[in-house]
Amino acid sequence: MRGRNGRWRVADLPTTEAGVERAFSYFIAGVRLGTIAQMIPAVHIGIATSPDEAVYLACWAAAAFAAVTVSAVTLARRRPLGAASSAADFALACVLLVLGPQVLAPGERLGTWVAFQPAYVLSVILTASGVRSRILWAGGLLGIVVCYLVYLSGEVDGDMTSTAIGNVLTFVVYALVARMFFGYTRRIAHDADASRAHAAELARREEERRAQVMMHNGVAIMRLLTEPGTDAARSQLIDQAEVELRRMRSYLRGRAPDEDRAAAHASARSVVLAAMIKRVCDRFADLNVDALLDLGADLKLPAAQAEALERALESLLLNVRMHARADAVVVHLDQGAAGSWTLTVRDDGVGFDPASVTTGVGLREVVVGELRLRGLDVEIESAVGEGTTVTISSGPAQSAVHADRDTSTGAA
Repeated sequence: MRGRNGRWRVADLPTTEAGVERAFSYFIAGVRLGTIAQMIPAVHIGIATSPDEAVYLACWAAAAFAAVTVSAVTLARRRPLGAASSAADFALACVLLVLGPQVLAPGERLGTWVAFQPAYVLSVILTASGVRSRILWAGGLLGIVVCYLVYLSGEVDGDMTSTAIGNVLTFVVYALVARMFFGYTRRIAHDADASRAHAAELARREEERRAQVMMHNGVAIMRLLTEPGTDAARSQLIDQAEVELRRMRSYLRGRAPDEDRAAAHASARSVVLAAMIKRVCDRFADLNVDALLDLGADLKLPAAQAEALERALESLLLNVRMHARADAVVVHLDQGAAGSWTLTVRDDGVGFDPASVTTGVGLREVVVGELRLRGLDVEIESAVGEGTTVTISSGPAQSAVHADRDTSTGAA
């Protein structure tokens, strides 16, 4: 809601359970106060024609006071009455019906606003249907029907029987419709709140996943920087750390850094795949990487796919550096028919057993998760003592991916 004036505009109410309950309070106040407004023009006639003017006026005043009180309370509570207040509301309606024959002149119990009791009772039925207790609602409705029959005693003749029956049916039908209205609207609001909560949780998880993807390689490089090594090795790590630092800054800012925007625009359409792979392999010269890229020298990728593939390749080579203890790594790019391609990363390291080791963030999210989101397929094959082979391809999946079973590698 927007400001003090917006608090009273139904259009500005939130589409939540609290907002729906507040809208119900407006509905209740409108029905109850509207009924009193319709009762006012005939009050002087009722007093003048009543067999007991004082009791008639007391009954009318009780109805008016109850209507105003219910309206004020529901507006203040921002929701319908509770069980105790609704029970009192039903009870007053029943009392007014029972006292009706004593305060109304003969012939005026049906079809006139002098006999305000049926109209007032109908307003109670409509608004008290918002009580959450089904037993209280059903009991109150039954009590009103019984008291209405008492109200009609000795007054209904052959000509008015159909009107009396119609009024009873009106009470019952309107009660059922109002109950359905309150209940179904509350269900819609509950489902809407649940959907918003679910969407927020999914957004939180997605943001958490994005953070893992963006931070993983940088964290791995920082870990390597804390370990002893030669100046040449540390120099290469520092170069890689600068790349990851730019990526993390971009993520934290929610946009590309100013210094990278020109490059981003330049590569918006496509990226030469072989050149990108060669650039990544050069950052890992200490791994003795053999990059065989001639067969795919002319391949180009959309910028989004290329960026995800670059991060994935970096993550794979970081895994080799940190865990594989490999003597050599072969990165092979092959071009197939109709522009399809396959990138294979093979190391001769210690390998792992996919069935007994839990997937790490690097393989699960940075490699498999991100590449699949970009429409690329990934297959990871490994065995203890036989190294690891990761195959990334542009074509449709040919087989299940070993690393996507929550039982893969514990590598970072």
